[in-house]
Amino acid sequence: MPKEFLGGVEDVDVVVIGGGQSGLAAAYYLRRTGLSFVVLDAQDRPGGAWLHTWDSLHLFSPGRFSSLPGWIMEGGPDYYPTRAEAIEYLGRYEERYDLPIKRPVRVTAMTRAGDRLRVQTDRGDWLASAVISATGSWEQPYVPDYPGRESFQGIQLHSAHYRSPLPFLGQRVLVMGGGNSGAQILAEVSRIADATWVTLAEPTFLADHIDGRYLFDQATARYRAQQEGQPLPEPASLGDIVMVPPVRDARDRGVLQSTRPFARFTMDGVVWPNGREERVDAVIWCTGFRPSLDHLHALDVVEEDGRVRLDGNRSVREPRLWLVGYGNWTGFASATLIGVGRSARATVGEIASALASSTPQPSS
Repeated sequence: MPKEFLGGVEDVDVVVIGGGQSGLAAAYYLRRTGLSFVVLDAQDRPGGAWLHTWDSLHLFSPGRFSSLPGWIMEGGPDYYPTRAEAIEYLGRYEERYDLPIKRPVRVTAMTRAGDRLRVQTDRGDWLASAVISATGSWEQPYVPDYPGRESFQGIQLHSAHYRSPLPFLGQRVLVMGGGNSGAQILAEVSRIADATWVTLAEPTFLADHIDGRYLFDQATARYRAQQEGQPLPEPASLGDIVMVPPVRDARDRGVLQSTRPFARFTMDGVVWPNGREERVDAVIWCTGFRPSLDHLHALDVVEEDGRVRLDGNRSVREPRLWLVGYGNWTGFASATLIGVGRSARATVGEIASALASSTPQPSS
């Protein structure tokens, strides 16, 4: 268990920042090492980023293919768990493995303290020999800088804050973004509103029978090829749209069509490339996220592209720092429930080895 230091600073071997799926996967493997550790979660309850998804969201894969290490999510081979079921699963996972999670604790900065890292928070500080950053990206929604966007007087909402279609009843709505969130939100908004799907390019769709199981198998094949030094097989793009039931329904209704972007905003609408002006009530931005890494800026490890340069999952500039769960740049499929376990296990193994080699050995 953590030891109390004078001044309210706690000392542990490892601090995990983030209590969502990535932080839990790391904690699962840490509890098997004998290292002291703590998980700091900014949320006030379990669930991580799933707490901030829309109400009707279903997972892309059945429970068996949407599970963290050690415990399979309930549900049959063809049942796609709901958002609420995913949140419940994460809460029960914490309890099942008695993980040492402190919440709500928001990390404000990290600094170097001799041979340790000091994790500064709104609830006190922690000293650690290693830190795993697992904060994901939901706190950094990305909205492109369209001409005139600030002058638009209608509603602008990112998918990070979208909950249901009801506020858009009877309105003229543009759904921006050609990924899975754009397709799913268009599918339900189009039932009660005049919705247009705006994408940079024509969307591509996976076959009806392909879901997250297939995508995970592809990620596994790429991981094994990388480990064996073999050429990486070409994957189906993770940007391709999975044909979950609501999206198939939208296709059957003839609304799963997209148009290319408008030229600029006006105060009450948009101007299309051909000069046609159109009144718009709301724009829903389904344009993705950026890594949530503000807490790392004091370490000067974040590059101009908003990422941390890594050797595997270990920071090149700060070798006491590892990153887990931010997408393929931190491990194939590492931003998924089932995919994060692989990179979490490798990361914890590296940390255990690194700390063991740096621990003074007793003299004989």
